[in-house]
Amino acid sequence: MIAWFAQNWFFTALLVNYGIALGAAFFLLKSNQNPYKTLSSLLFLVALPFIGLVIYYFFGLEYRKSKIFKRKNLSENNLIKDWEDRLFFPNVKLEEFEKTFLQDRLKLVKLVRHNQKAALTLKNKVTLLHNGEEKFEYLFKDLEQATNHIHLEYFILNDDPIGLKVIGHLITAAGRGVTVRVIYDAVGSSLSREAKQKMTAAGIAHFPFMPVIFSNLTRKANYRNHRKIVIVDGRIGYLGGVNISDDYVNNSNDTGALYWRDTHVRIAGDAVKTLQEQWLLNWYFVSKDAKDTCKVTNELFPEIDEKECTPVQIAASGPDSDWANIMEALFLAINSADEFIRITTPYFIPNEAILTALTSAARSGIKIELMMPKTGDSWAARYASRSYFERLLESGVLVYWYTKGMLHAKTMVVDHMFATIGTSNMDYRSFEINFEINALFYDTDIACALSTHFDNDIKDCIVIDKKRWEQRNKIERFKESFCRLWAPLL
Repeated sequence: MIAWFAQNWFFTALLVNYGIALGAAFFLLKSNQNPYKTLSSLLFLVALPFIGLVIYYFFGLEYRKSKIFKRKNLSENNLIKDWEDRLFFPNVKLEEFEKTFLQDRLKLVKLVRHNQKAALTLKNKVTLLHNGEEKFEYLFKDLEQATNHIHLEYFILNDDPIGLKVIGHLITAAGRGVTVRVIYDAVGSSLSREAKQKMTAAGIAHFPFMPVIFSNLTRKANYRNHRKIVIVDGRIGYLGGVNISDDYVNNSNDTGALYWRDTHVRIAGDAVKTLQEQWLLNWYFVSKDAKDTCKVTNELFPEIDEKECTPVQIAASGPDSDWANIMEALFLAINSADEFIRITTPYFIPNEAILTALTSAARSGIKIELMMPKTGDSWAARYASRSYFERLLESGVLVYWYTKGMLHAKTMVVDHMFATIGTSNMDYRSFEINFEINALFYDTDIACALSTHFDNDIKDCIVIDKKRWEQRNKIERFKESFCRLWAPLL
């Protein structure tokens, strides 16, 4: 018998493959995941021997309910209880806003507060940052003025020229006694050993988020930290779409580089406390640091006397949370629209809830505009996104293709009354798999400013015509349908 299997090694390997695939299929069905994602994973397990198992291992495994993230258990930890008790104080009495907030906006505030105990903060000064060059101009000034601590958390932290400049500022700050801590995603980032040694020598604590063995071969590995956060002295916070990489800085001297259109935000005020809390959770996870380092102190959570009053709430989500916080916030915001919705996103691969919310809102008379890059940085994601256009166009959604370069901004404006800027794309990966963070603004001025950005970007767009789109050739349609099969895995 053994000799027969040895002689028929391919058949033996095939039996082993489908034996493992059967176990994986049982796990998939038992875990009660999204049916669309489950069917996609089962398809690859059956249709692609050996390769299907690799795809399932890197993209299909669902750890949300398996407790792989030990931080999930921290909800019972005294450390987290201390944070919740002491940081919930910025939350205002919502009854005071029943006259100034529309009821739908009040529901959104309550949803995010219920899901993650995220406070609605009022004392905030918000600065919208257009593209990477403007973000880094502000950031470098704040890093130079830091006196107590600097906390970073990035999906992409590269040691290219702009990355080395950031690292240089961090080393200088550490040299004058500022505590500097850095979290970088192990898959998204590219840091040389030399750069890490320089940070270590300067006293900068740095840790990779969920390291993998072959990062170059797992660019889409699950459960990545897609956040882009900077916190300076607990008073100033940054978040948005701009990573630390030369790709995000438009150098006028480099005529051959791809133009990168992005949006970031600088917040000075009480909303930074929620950012700090989210950063500390990840720091506790990656560093296994002592609880003393993560205690609530006046240095980490200082009293802030900010005169400007912009209502801000921070929504964070990830596979360690019980609820898809950001997706639910966007869903409720879409359903609350009375006049219009304007969305910019580099990837549009929505789940059925978001797609239905958008198309039904459009058919009910809400003006919905969706802006995406014509040629993104992912072939598969580009065609998967296009597979949704026909349904959007039939419902009356205006779809714009940004042609000047790569549109990477992740924003949404609803009725000049609500806006969001963050790291979350309109796709499965952001909604269900990666760690993301968005700022929610209940403010007319911010919403109008973002809407102005949208109007300016339309000048570099083409509008997709429904009739012409329906006439695209069969090869394009096949590419879209094929890539859509991968949608839950992209």
